[in-house]
Amino acid sequence: MEAKGTEFEPKIVGFFCKWCTATGADLAGTSRMKYPPNVIPIRVMCSGRVDPTFVLTAFAKGADGVLIGGCHPGDCHYLEGNYKALGRYYILSKLLEQFGIEKERFQLHWISAAEAKRFVEVVTKMTEEVRALGPLKWPELLRRVELESEELKRHLEEAVAAKG
Repeated sequence: MEAKGTEFEPKIVGFFCKWCTATGADLAGTSRMKYPPNVIPIRVMCSGRVDPTFVLTAFAKGADGVLIGGCHPGDCHYLEGNYKALGRYYILSKLLEQFGIEKERFQLHWISAAEAKRFVEVVTKMTEEVRALGPLKWPELLRRVELESEELKRHLEEAVAAKG
């Protein structure tokens, strides 16, 4: 729970393509554009390199949101990496929805190296959306599920032992 009088500030992990989105972020910074400091940037060679386990790990370790940023379709330095990212994004979005994670918490955006203004707009909007949702508290949920699974396993083992 947040201290009285303080507003929740979300932690958002950003996986950014080195060639486009990360460079757009750099341009926003060197241009002294203002945007929320909530995104923790992680440069990857390509948005297509973002493994779904990276996203799940970010949420499990306490991120309130995850943003993937890549080159516009047709402009990928690795030809089709961003199309792979898009396919994974759609599949992972459905999985996260089943875990109770709202769609605003996991986003994919195409932001080129020259689009500093777009970078600022995306980060600002996502931060506002996640702030409105409040803390994810997924690590707590995962721990509860783990404890319930252990209890269920113990009950099943006892039932099997009783029949045996």
